[in-house]
Amino acid sequence: MTEPLPLEILKVHKKFKTGFLNLRSSVAVEDLSLSLRSNEIVGLLGPNGAGKTTTLKMVTGLIFPTAGRIRLFGEPVDTRVARARMGFLPENPYFYDYLTAEEFLHMTCGLADMPLAGRSGRVARMLRKLDIWHARALPMRKFSKGMLQRAGLAAALIHDPDLVILDEPLSGLDPIGRRDFREIILELKKNGKTVLFSSHILPDVEDLCDRVAIIVKGRLREEGSLSTLLEQGTRNTDIEIACPAGRQDQLASDFPELDRGATLSGFRLGVPTDVNLQEILRRLVKLEFEILSVRPHRISLEDLFVTTADVKSADEKSADEAVADGKPDDGVKEDVP
Repeated sequence: MTEPLPLEILKVHKKFKTGFLNLRSSVAVEDLSLSLRSNEIVGLLGPNGAGKTTTLKMVTGLIFPTAGRIRLFGEPVDTRVARARMGFLPENPYFYDYLTAEEFLHMTCGLADMPLAGRSGRVARMLRKLDIWHARALPMRKFSKGMLQRAGLAAALIHDPDLVILDEPLSGLDPIGRRDFREIILELKKNGKTVLFSSHILPDVEDLCDRVAIIVKGRLREEGSLSTLLEQGTRNTDIEIACPAGRQDQLASDFPELDRGATLSGFRLGVPTDVNLQEILRRLVKLEFEILSVRPHRISLEDLFVTTADVKSADEKSADEAVADGKPDDGVKEDVP
């Protein structure tokens, strides 16, 4: 029998009532579908207000979708058996500031119905793993932002969940804290866990994630493995040549259609995909330029993110203009009785 997926989001919509007397509605998430497999790390990306936190709150059962279904390990998200296999670190977790870190984790063990016999050992291991053992007897009101983040992650992992949901887990951490969190997230995958996390720190996403999903205006715009998405976004081929300073003006006049820039070892020419690469190489050889390297130029995750968000913004602007001109709008209408 096939093992159910850790997470299935199926055509989920979420609207919030807004305005005077709640007569209007705002669409936070629209027609979102996303599945997570076992033993993978998936990054959820999007600009502010894109619907990331709303999506994670629906996945954890804190709020419910207006339409669509969410399943954890084949079970509805609001069932106890499903939630028992999930750990969650919200972006702004709330702590009882009069509790010590040790007391807080013991309380979390109780909420997770962990056996009494193993609680003390598990709490001690998590305090050491998150490097807050030295502060275990301090009231949490004396913790720094980074220490609170460590305590929150310890609580999310205390019951050894199979699915871990993290909302901006690296925010507020110093470089050492970010390194420690990255190592823990990679260790979770190594141990067969599934991780879904949102972040604005794109280099960390590139380092950690097997796949990314980019949400803009509540809609899934891009989804796939990082290697596939970035290879699809290849924009040109970079030719690096040896170019004395006196010949750079010649490059500008002979190759005005190419992007140009200095490198540590020479000069770079960017050849767009619609330009004949072989012809450019032939001309360079004829002009007696020494060719140092030829390689495809892949876009970065930041390039992909910005391009995806900009394309969506342009689509929204076009839709708004169509409505202003009295043309039909295919988007979601506001519910006004």
